[in-house]
Amino acid sequence: MPRTDSDAQDARDQGGNAEHHELAAYRLRRERELTSLYATARSLAVLGEVDVVLPSIVREAHELIGSDFAYLSLLDADGNLRLRASAGTISPEFSSARMPPGAGLGGRVIETRAPYWVSDYRAADGIDHNSCFDRLVGDEGLVALLGVPLLVGDRVIGVLFAADRTERPFPKDEVALLSAFADHAAIALNNARLYEESRVALRRLRDAYRVIEGQVATMELAAAVHEALTHVVLTGGGPGDIAQLLVDHLEGAVTIRDRDDKVVASRCPGTATPDVDPPLERELLEEARRTGRCVHGRGDDGTVLSVAAIQADGSHLGSLSLWRRAATDSADVRMLERSAQITGLLVLMREARVEAEERVRGELLTELLSRPPLHPVHPTLRDRALARGIDVDRLNVLVAADCAGRPAADVVRELHAASTEWSGLAGEYLGRGTMLLHTDDPETAAAALHHRLRHRLGSPTLVVLDRVTGHDRSRSFTLAQRCLDVMRSLGDTDRGATTRHYAMYALVFDPRRAHELRDFISDTLGPLLDYDRRRSTDLVATAAAFFTHSGNLSRTAHALHIHTNTLLKRLDRIGAVLGADWRAGDWGLRVHLALQLHQLRRAPDGRVAEGR
Repeated sequence: MPRTDSDAQDARDQGGNAEHHELAAYRLRRERELTSLYATARSLAVLGEVDVVLPSIVREAHELIGSDFAYLSLLDADGNLRLRASAGTISPEFSSARMPPGAGLGGRVIETRAPYWVSDYRAADGIDHNSCFDRLVGDEGLVALLGVPLLVGDRVIGVLFAADRTERPFPKDEVALLSAFADHAAIALNNARLYEESRVALRRLRDAYRVIEGQVATMELAAAVHEALTHVVLTGGGPGDIAQLLVDHLEGAVTIRDRDDKVVASRCPGTATPDVDPPLERELLEEARRTGRCVHGRGDDGTVLSVAAIQADGSHLGSLSLWRRAATDSADVRMLERSAQITGLLVLMREARVEAEERVRGELLTELLSRPPLHPVHPTLRDRALARGIDVDRLNVLVAADCAGRPAADVVRELHAASTEWSGLAGEYLGRGTMLLHTDDPETAAAALHHRLRHRLGSPTLVVLDRVTGHDRSRSFTLAQRCLDVMRSLGDTDRGATTRHYAMYALVFDPRRAHELRDFISDTLGPLLDYDRRRSTDLVATAAAFFTHSGNLSRTAHALHIHTNTLLKRLDRIGAVLGADWRAGDWGLRVHLALQLHQLRRAPDGRVAEGR
């Protein structure tokens, strides 16, 4: 039956309707795609949510394209493609697969930086197959595969895939849509990288700021400590002020020692007392003295001990110790070392002042001793002495001291320290430690000075005092020096006495020829001394008592606590040993002198003992 114009018009109307419906479906699909892309782009604006955005991109691509599954893989540091997000049902083995560089469809996409698809992956010839991945493809049932690159600039960072388990082509609009999702994914990853770099930079900036804050605080503290230490120096402070300063800033117990390791200052925070570990302290002190550096050690209870050496010009001046619970950092070490330097400066300044004062006082002493006795003291010399609180006209006693185990400089140093107590002058004169002082009791002063020097020098010490007659100080020095030599010739090494007990013998004998004095005693009293040793008697003491009491028998017997007849028998026995004329004439004077010297040698206090 022939078609009429009406039939043709109906056909045209039906075709137009179909075309209209197809166009409407296409517009609806494009609207859905654009809406999905817009939603995805909006989610990408939230920085730091990449692990959420990437699965969203893969999920939206999977739904819009309608593939069985979709997945996104990124290149790792070794160039391998590793799956980061997926949508659809895939096996765990496929999710953990790793594609080596250049292999598979992903390798082709990365190489060309353009989309690439195959309708049947296993039969495709344009790609480099990987046996391991091909096995997973077979197990998964993957047939059609589309891959689009994730580009950041010209650099490929990964691939977005869409896959089907049936053979089919991928139209251009699907390829374009998947490419758009891949572009969003690349933007997300790049933003995440930039965001992460910004966060890392901000974290590093904050860390650097904290470091700078700490360094500024340390510098401010160091500046405050340095200012305080400078104040200590300028105001004439001492080790105690430095120790307290360190306690205030470091909150630990501080001890400062001198060159002989004696404590000169010690401070603790509040009433706390540190648990000192003596062996550790001695070990660190020795190491600090040996190395000249700040050393550290930890006790069994966790207490930290830091010891800084105090040195100047290669000389060891002492040490500075810090005990505390907290560990000592580099700033604390610098503070300790700086404090040690300032302490050394204070020591040098003090020693310089003392040395200058000692030199001035020594010069004054030398001028007084070398001045002729009849010459009056020059007014300038008198004024210089008065400026130091010394009235030269009151200096009525001369002291000479000698310590066999120490140099004269050590003796002079101790005499200088003692001179302030006696308003005196001390110094070295003709190689001997010498002092001029004022006292009305030379005997007591001799004992006191001997005790002081013996204790401070730590060695046997001889001290002799002589009362100055008129202004003849030079004569007193000569006599005191000779008496010291006589004492040493008699075997005395540790005694304090006045010249009253030794002056006569110093004038009779030349102290420089000590053997003559010993020979004199031995030649005169030798037989009597031998007799006493053999018979266990004490005839030497009897003879000494007889001379002490001027030959008076009753007083001698009373002093010896014996009967007069017993005394007479002893005197006869002495005469039998020494000769009948031992009590009279030149021989009697010789015996008397020898007995006095022998008694001086035996008396512990420098006084002639009563014979017994």
